[in-house]
Amino acid sequence: MATDHAPPPVEAPARLLLPQILPALLVGVGAGLLFLGISALAEEFQHVLWNDLPDALGIGNHSALWTIIMLTATGIAVGLVVWKVPGHAGPDPASEGLGGAPLAPGVVPGLLLASTLALAGGVSLGPENPIIAANIALTYWLGHKAAPAVPGAAWVALASAATIGALFGTPVAAALVISEALVGQPGRGLLWDRLFAPLVAAGTGAMTTQLLAEPSFDVGLPPLTDPGFGDLLAALVIASAAAVFGLASCHLFPRVHAAFRRLRHPMLMLPLGGLVLGLLGALGGHLTLFKGLAEVKELTSSIGGWSSGELAKFAVVKLLALVVAASCGFRGGRIFPAVFVGAAFGLLAQALVPEVHPAVAVSSAVLGVLLATTRQGWISLFTGAVLAASPAMLALLCLASLPAWLIVTGRPQLELDHRGNALR
Repeated sequence: MATDHAPPPVEAPARLLLPQILPALLVGVGAGLLFLGISALAEEFQHVLWNDLPDALGIGNHSALWTIIMLTATGIAVGLVVWKVPGHAGPDPASEGLGGAPLAPGVVPGLLLASTLALAGGVSLGPENPIIAANIALTYWLGHKAAPAVPGAAWVALASAATIGALFGTPVAAALVISEALVGQPGRGLLWDRLFAPLVAAGTGAMTTQLLAEPSFDVGLPPLTDPGFGDLLAALVIASAAAVFGLASCHLFPRVHAAFRRLRHPMLMLPLGGLVLGLLGALGGHLTLFKGLAEVKELTSSIGGWSSGELAKFAVVKLLALVVAASCGFRGGRIFPAVFVGAAFGLLAQALVPEVHPAVAVSSAVLGVLLATTRQGWISLFTGAVLAASPAMLALLCLASLPAWLIVTGRPQLELDHRGNALR
């Protein structure tokens, strides 16, 4: 039967997207400023702890004794924050990945304080997880107050994208991660309609970082301009071997975490973890301390100057330090130290087979280790390509990621559920 009722008019996508620009811009700037502020504070405190203080005491700033003292003291300081500060610096970081549900705003100060102390004290964790969690919590809280009708998931997406853009200095990484997260999720409109506001936030966060800090992932690798079959074969083998090496940390993780959890109290877990990290740092040297990005640049500035034994030691010690730091309760992310592990592993491969191009060795190994430890395919591919700084490497890395992914998919991850079991 005919009806006189016309279908409701469909609002033009542009009219829906335009009002999202201003909130996304504000979130991008705020996320970038918080990241830069915490990074600057951690760097200043690091200089005091590792340069000014040992110089004043007449102690070598990277001596084995000072390394053990500093990491143990950092464990005590972070343990006090987790024990006494309201919110206890957030949930157990072993069960937290990038993003997640918004934390209560009251948790944020303790989380940022614990993260800053760990960054300055030499703990082998990066800033990404705490900064993303803090930006999500603050954006969700402020956004809900300013515009209660906007879905909470929209504020979470804006904060995540903005922070990833700020961390990497480019919105491309954020676009890849958000598009991966949107797969299978219900939503109206084309993919780029749904990515529009997060891309604005990511671009603004990246520009904020670039304008104020000029971040760079250029580690000085010689560019590969004309890849051949030998380069492809090397990329396939190294990425797969690095993925197997990275999986070792995933198998160790729940066991080490369970051992620390038996201590039950943060003032036991974190000081002991700091002591273990100090001993590992004394064994591996100063390059195996801190989040790892500056150390990767130092590592790759002397290609051919490291022995295979030294490079193997760097890779193994840093991998163990990452597992211990993430298991005992330090607040931090795993991407940046995993990049160092991959770089050391790649240079080891290149030292054993000098015919392998350094860019192929390092970027392929970083790709394999990140695939194993994060299961973030786009982040892994993007990071490997950025470190190579060579467009010709992109095709090699895309192909190298396939056998590496077959190795890691369905295997334990470097993240636990709330019962302490490894995610798969």
